[in-house]
Amino acid sequence: MKDIPALFGSLVFNDSVMQAKLPKETYKALKKTVAQGSHLEADIANIVATAMKNWAVENGATHFTHWFQPLTGITAEKHESFISSSSTGNGKIILEFSGKELIKGESDASSLPSGGLRATFEARGYTAWDPTSYAFIKDGTLCIPTAFCSYSGESLDKKTPLLRSMQAIGIQALRILKLFGKTDVKRIITTVGAEQEYFLIDKKIYLKRPDLVYTGRTLFGARPPKGQELEDHYFGAIKPRVSAFMKELDEELWKLGVPAKTKHNETAPAQHELAPVFSTTNIATDHNQLTMELMKIIANKHGLACLLHEKPFAGVNGSAKHNNWSISTDTGINLLEPGDTPFDNAQFLLFLAAIIKAVDKYQDLLRISAASAGNDHRLGANEAPPAIVSIFLGSELSAILDAIENDKPYEGKEKALMEIGATVLPKFPKDTTDRNRTSPFAFTGNKFEFRMVGANFSIADANIILNTAVAEILSEFADKLKKSSDFKKDLSIIIKDTIKSHKRIIFNGNNYSGEWEKEAAKRGLLHLKTTVDALSEFLNEKNIKLFAKHNVFTENELRSRYEILLENYCKIINIEALTFIDMIKNSIIPSSISYQNELADLVIMKKKIVGYGDPDAPFTDLPDSERRAGSSRPTCLNSFVEDKLLNRLAILTEKIYTETEKLENTLPEAKEIDGDALKLAQFYREISVIMSELRVFVDELETLVAKKYWAFPTYGELLYSVN
Repeated sequence: MKDIPALFGSLVFNDSVMQAKLPKETYKALKKTVAQGSHLEADIANIVATAMKNWAVENGATHFTHWFQPLTGITAEKHESFISSSSTGNGKIILEFSGKELIKGESDASSLPSGGLRATFEARGYTAWDPTSYAFIKDGTLCIPTAFCSYSGESLDKKTPLLRSMQAIGIQALRILKLFGKTDVKRIITTVGAEQEYFLIDKKIYLKRPDLVYTGRTLFGARPPKGQELEDHYFGAIKPRVSAFMKELDEELWKLGVPAKTKHNETAPAQHELAPVFSTTNIATDHNQLTMELMKIIANKHGLACLLHEKPFAGVNGSAKHNNWSISTDTGINLLEPGDTPFDNAQFLLFLAAIIKAVDKYQDLLRISAASAGNDHRLGANEAPPAIVSIFLGSELSAILDAIENDKPYEGKEKALMEIGATVLPKFPKDTTDRNRTSPFAFTGNKFEFRMVGANFSIADANIILNTAVAEILSEFADKLKKSSDFKKDLSIIIKDTIKSHKRIIFNGNNYSGEWEKEAAKRGLLHLKTTVDALSEFLNEKNIKLFAKHNVFTENELRSRYEILLENYCKIINIEALTFIDMIKNSIIPSSISYQNELADLVIMKKKIVGYGDPDAPFTDLPDSERRAGSSRPTCLNSFVEDKLLNRLAILTEKIYTETEKLENTLPEAKEIDGDALKLAQFYREISVIMSELRVFVDELETLVAKKYWAFPTYGELLYSVN
C-alpha cells in the first residue's frame, strides 16, 4: 500500500515545503506578495530561488524550465541545467539558480502562434513566474508555471488572460458583497473541477491507423456489430490493463499535487473518465494540462494510446471536459450555495441573476469557447449538448424565479410571497432535481457545469469568458446598487427585471430534441452550428468592449485569438483532407481492387464452367434441385453472388476514386483565398462536408471487402482491443 498523504504533493514546492525551506521572514514576504499581487523584491526572489533549486536537486532534478501555455492549447518548456556559466575554473561545476532566472525567462516565440501580434522576425518572448501556482518536478526537471508575453508586453498565452479574468470577477464580486455588508471578505476566487473524458486503445492497433496518428480521429470506419447499445460499459468493471494505467496515473498526478479523485468507465466502449477535486481556476487549468500530458505518457508505457479528440469514433459517444465552475470567498463561502437567511438568499439570487444575464448576453462567446473542428463532430450528437447555449436550473429553482418575477407565492414546501430580502427562500437541497445531461450549462446544486468544452481543450478559454462575462454583469449591478437610496427595493427590481429580460436562456427540457431547436429559434437564441459560424461572432463590438473594459484582452490580443482559431481550424481540416486522400489512394482503393481481382477470377472460372464447357456433362454428385433446367449444370452457377458483389464494389470504388480526385483538385483553391481568414475557414468547412459525404461510401466499402484485404483495423478491433 502506498502512503497517499506522503505521496501527495511530494514533487511540488508547495506551502509546507516553503515553510520548511525558507527563512520565516522570506516566507511571510512571499505569501504577502502572492496575496496582494505585488512585485517580488530581488533579494526575496534570490532566497526563494536558491531554496527551490536545493529542494529540486534533492529530489533528483538536474534542469529547470519556465512551463507555460502558449496559444497552441498545450504546454511548452525549454530546459536549462542548474550548471552555472562560472563553473569552469577548476574543473568542477557549481549549481546555481538565481532570483532573476526564477522570475523571468526568455523564449524564442517565433514558431509559436501569435495571430499577428508580432512579425516572424520578432522572435523574442518572455516568461514570467506565476507565484500563485506551485512549482513542481516532472521528469527530472523543475517546472515553474509562468505567463508568456511578447517583447511589447502583449499576451501570447492562456494563463495571462485567465489570471486577468479571475482578477476582474474578484473585484466586481467583492463590490457586491461589500454592499451586502460582508466586510470580512478580502478576496474572491473562482473554482473549477474539470472532468476529463478519454479513450484508451491498443497502441499497436493505433499505429496501423494513419488517421488516428495524424488527426486524432478516425476519418473512416463502419460501425461494429456492437457499439454502446447495451450500456454495459458505463460504470462497468475496469479491465486489468486499464486499471493498471489508472493506478499509475493517479499516483503520478498525486505526486504533482493534482487531486485526482474519481475514475470510471464512460458510456462508449474503451472510453473512461477522471475527475479531480475542485481547485482555484488557474491551478485547475495547470492541473488539467498536466493530466492530459501524463495520460498520453503513461498510456504509452502500458502499450496503450490515449485519445483526447472530441470525436475519435463516429456513432459512439465523443469525449468532453465538463467544466464545473463556482465562485468562493477567502472565508470559505460558496456564493452559489443558496443560504438560509434573507440577505444570504437575496445575495444568492443576485449572483444567480448575474450569471443568467451573462450567459444570455454572451452566449456567442461561450459557444466560441467550445469551438473547434473536432468539437463540430461532437456538439449536437446524441451524447453532447447542441450548439445552442442554454441554462438548466431545475424545476424548484425555476419555480422560485417565476414566483419572484410575477410577485406570486412560491408553491413549495413553504407557501410564501418571494419578497427579496424579507422572506426566507425555502431551503434548496443540492439534489432537489434530477441532473440534466443534455444541458450545455446546468446548475448542479452549488455550481454550474459547462458541458460543451471538448476533451482536448484547455479549460482556460471557457473560464476566461465565464469570469469576464459574469464580472461585467456584477459590475452593472454594483453600479446601480451603489447609488441606491433604497437597497432592498432596488435589489428586488434588479433581480425581477433580469429574470424577465433573460429567462429565454433557461430551458429545463431535452436539449437533444428537434423541438428544442425550433423553440430556441423562436426565443431568439443563437444556433451557431459550426466553428466558422461561431467565430464570425467573435469580434462583435460588445465583445471587444467587454474584454477591454476588464483588462482581460486588448483589442489586438482579441483579434489575435480570432486569427489563431480560424487558422487552426483550417490547418486541422487540411491535414484531415490530405490524410483522407492518402488513405484512399494508397490503401483503400488498392484493397478494393485486390478483392475485386479475386472475385473476377472466380466469376470467370464459373462462367467458363457454365457457358463454355460441355452443357450435357453430368454432375452426378449434385441433387436434381440444384441443376439447371434442361441441363445437368447446377443452378447456383447461374446466380453468381460474386458477380453482384463485384458489381457493387466496382460502383463504390469508381465513386470513391472520382470524388477523391475532385477533392484533391479542390484543395489547391485555398491558395487563391489570400488574406481573408474567415473566407478561408468557410472554404475548409465545405471541404469537411465533402469528406463526410464521401466517408459514407468508404464505410460501405469496408463492409463488403474481405477482411484479409482491408488495409486498416476496424472499429471492432479498435474499441475492443484492450482487456
